[in-house]
Amino acid sequence: MQDAYQTLVSYLLPEGMLEHFDSTDVLQDPAGLQLQLEEKNTLPLAYQDQRCESNGFLPEIKLQDFPIRGQKVTLCIKRRRWQLLDTQEVIARDWNLVQQGARMISEFAAFLKAVLG
Repeated sequence: MQDAYQTLVSYLLPEGMLEHFDSTDVLQDPAGLQLQLEEKNTLPLAYQDQRCESNGFLPEIKLQDFPIRGQKVTLCIKRRRWQLLDTQEVIARDWNLVQQGARMISEFAAFLKAVLG
């Protein structure tokens, strides 16, 4: 069942989104559907060789997406942050850098640009 759910969700989200985010919940209320997404706990490449620990999430971002069968759709996105254990610095993935990488597809890059400006 999980595979069917992931397949369905992958068609509803911008292409490539599930490579970087996990779908954690789908809520329905009078305002429409809310798709809950959390950034996966994979360190940015620049910090792979450092001692880090997950340090929660940045404030949630809410975006209106295309309606589904007459329901308004909101993407509720939680971006992860980490703390470097040696310096106590708090870091987060630089989505502008990721966007420039060859592995980004144009729809996902446009999505991130809309989110992050």
